[in-house]
Amino acid sequence: MHSLVFLCARQVIQDQVFACQALAFLPQELYAVLFKAAFLDRKTLVLQKLVQMWPFPLLSFQQLLREHSDCRRIPLQERPTKESVQAVILGLSARLREPPPRRKLQLQLLDMTGILDSGYEEDLTTMTMWSRTVSVIQTCIMGQLNKSLRQRRRRAKRRKAVPPIYTPTPIEVRVDLRVTHSSYGFLKDTLQTSAFSPLRLCCRDFRAEELPLNSTVDMLELLDPMHLRRVDLCFNSLELSGLCELMASIVKFTSLLSLKLQYSYVDLWQLSSEAEDSFRIFLSELTKLIRLRELNMGSSCLSGRLNQVLSTLPNPLESLEVAFCYLLPTDLRYLAQSPHASHLKKLDLSGNNLSGALLGPFQAVLKAVSTTLKLLNVTECELMDTHLISSLPSLCRCVQLRYLGLYGNPLSTSGLKTLLLRSEVLPELQLVVYPFPVDCYEILPWPPPAAILLDEEKFAHVQAELRQMLLSADRANVLWTTDVYGPNMPDYFSL
Repeated sequence: MHSLVFLCARQVIQDQVFACQALAFLPQELYAVLFKAAFLDRKTLVLQKLVQMWPFPLLSFQQLLREHSDCRRIPLQERPTKESVQAVILGLSARLREPPPRRKLQLQLLDMTGILDSGYEEDLTTMTMWSRTVSVIQTCIMGQLNKSLRQRRRRAKRRKAVPPIYTPTPIEVRVDLRVTHSSYGFLKDTLQTSAFSPLRLCCRDFRAEELPLNSTVDMLELLDPMHLRRVDLCFNSLELSGLCELMASIVKFTSLLSLKLQYSYVDLWQLSSEAEDSFRIFLSELTKLIRLRELNMGSSCLSGRLNQVLSTLPNPLESLEVAFCYLLPTDLRYLAQSPHASHLKKLDLSGNNLSGALLGPFQAVLKAVSTTLKLLNVTECELMDTHLISSLPSLCRCVQLRYLGLYGNPLSTSGLKTLLLRSEVLPELQLVVYPFPVDCYEILPWPPPAAILLDEEKFAHVQAELRQMLLSADRANVLWTTDVYGPNMPDYFSL
């Protein structure tokens, strides 16, 4: 629910022309709430004027949109639109063109980070808008500055005098960049020209999808090592040789906290002697990432190699994602005994069969991570009722657990009810993503054939029972859902 001040600010900006004229007479303390109201209501004229007159050294989208809110993430309905972001950029353009009035503080940083979500709630339209926004920074700001410079030169020529040239104070624009094959060209040009522009583009989180190796290396070479905290390479099919080549560019980022290499398809099973040499090079490069706290190697074959990868890291991880990595019992036994276990906040073991020989080591891992774990994802791990129930004593020791992903496991209604009752000892639990119970299908093979439809009536009854149990246990604040694409598992940095 919005505050009374915010609702009043909405009324003030209804007439945009009047609001722009009145800004100079309003207390600066109201600028933040006026910005939020104008941003969410797409009052682009007001936004431009606010940015042009912004009296503080920092203008942060994330901070302003979350202000007076208990939400850890910006709600979908409060995500920025292309029009609002472009209005901010145009306001910066106007600010850079004209000498600012004398004021004690100058705008130094426009922080546009923290808007994109990396989970299932991701808004692809918003992501595309971010790429277009960077293009606006390049074409609008640079074009208008060049136009202003040409006009000054023409005036100087006519007057046969050299006018004083206003040099704008540089403003750092901090962004999260998503690069694809289609956006690679103009994003590369933008980063190259940024070094010579009053707007200094700095990337905090870098994500490249389906980008060729040479293009990925080119982009990494243009990023500032001091500001980058995450490199996220997805669907790039690097394989081991490509990954080794890429690591030479990644290790220069001394402040890197997160390295995500999902779908790189690195196969470490039965390597040739040449591939073993490449693997040793990869491990050697990993040792240089002294601040790394998150590692994602999902969909690579790490069978029997997890100990070599993790033991190389100079400091313990807080987030480990090894989904669909064909792990062996030795891998999980090492993890349970490693220095990483007592520091892990996030653990994703999805797609590994935990129902057989891995079950015991998995339970040992749960005990080892129990004091710190906040997010556990074991989607599609072939866990049946017996496996889940036998793991509950270890799971219930994870008293800080907030998010539990169980989707895609062959659990019955009875097993889910047992989990709900036993999980009452987990005071921090907020979200459980559970599978459709196997007894809600017409027959019980697993996974059910495509032709076998869910019994919607039976499942609705199960949902009602689970809701009632939550109410009876005074746990209505805990969300139980089968919507794997809805309320998303949080990002490591938000835990």
